[in-house]
Amino acid sequence: MPADRRGQRKADFEQFEATELYCSECGRAVPVRKSLLLILPEGDKYEYRCQYCGAKVGDKIDRSGQFHGILKG
Repeated sequence: MPADRRGQRKADFEQFEATELYCSECGRAVPVRKSLLLILPEGDKYEYRCQYCGAKVGDKIDRSGQFHGILKG
């Protein structure tokens, strides 16, 4: 595989978006809602919640997010 394809392939998988995560309240994998929680110097913090019961099922910090530039300004 050419070098430029390898670099592009890596970029394709740098960020994943969760569509389902395990909810301990529901006892199964469920669809989730993602919402912006905080804008931090190290990135935008998002929270994932169960669409059925609203329990928090995960979070992530997006270091390439659209709001990250506000603090780096």
